[in-house]
Amino acid sequence: MANKVKEAWKSGKAVVNGWLAIPSAFSAEMYSQCGWDSVTVDMQHGVQDYLSCVACFQGMQPSGVTPMVRVPWNEPGIIGKVLDAGAYGVICPMVNTPEEARALVQYSKYPPAGTRSNGPIRAGAYGSSGGYQKTANDEILVIPMIETKQAIENIDAILDVPGIDGIYVGPSDLSFSYGKEPKLDVEDPFILEIYDKLLAACASRGISAGLHNGTAAYANRMIKKGFKLVTIANEVGLMVAAAKAAVKEAKA
Repeated sequence: MANKVKEAWKSGKAVVNGWLAIPSAFSAEMYSQCGWDSVTVDMQHGVQDYLSCVACFQGMQPSGVTPMVRVPWNEPGIIGKVLDAGAYGVICPMVNTPEEARALVQYSKYPPAGTRSNGPIRAGAYGSSGGYQKTANDEILVIPMIETKQAIENIDAILDVPGIDGIYVGPSDLSFSYGKEPKLDVEDPFILEIYDKLLAACASRGISAGLHNGTAAYANRMIKKGFKLVTIANEVGLMVAAAKAAVKEAKA
């Protein structure tokens, strides 16, 4: 299966990404059929572990969306396991230095580009011989999260690390690190100016920038601003918002 996110980026298009916090193959199956270009299993702040990540991938598979994971940390064990499970993209939190970015690339790539161990139990047709190892380094997206003042100060060096395909901005932690209110749909001119600087730095290198958003309207604005991957809340947030609206209407 081709990486549809990578194909979209090559053609200059933005992708709309779903986000899974619920550890359920059933909800992943239903959610992935809603038109998302990609769906990400959140192992950092979602209620997900490795087994639920695999189950979510199994639920997503019939829809043909591109499966990705936000890993809990920049650590070779879990990065290798989610890739073996079939992730086509790794979003990694709190990458603040070029050294940490290089480590992320190393963990995500097979030799000679990296140090990932060979054993794609699910990604490679349950471990059978095939072409997975020949294409994995080219197909898998390596995406560090840029979400601290330190990362902003080091952004040029981070973006210059070979093997970085994109960045993913975490608005809440980014705002937090500058002493501001942690929130998603930021309107603070200072943070928006940082977005512009990140977009310019990425564009000059042919790297795509992603952003987590709270609402579809804000995500649409950010696509027009230049972001190439936008996430809208997560399935929990969208479910709760829809439920509240339904109850409110029924009780009106």
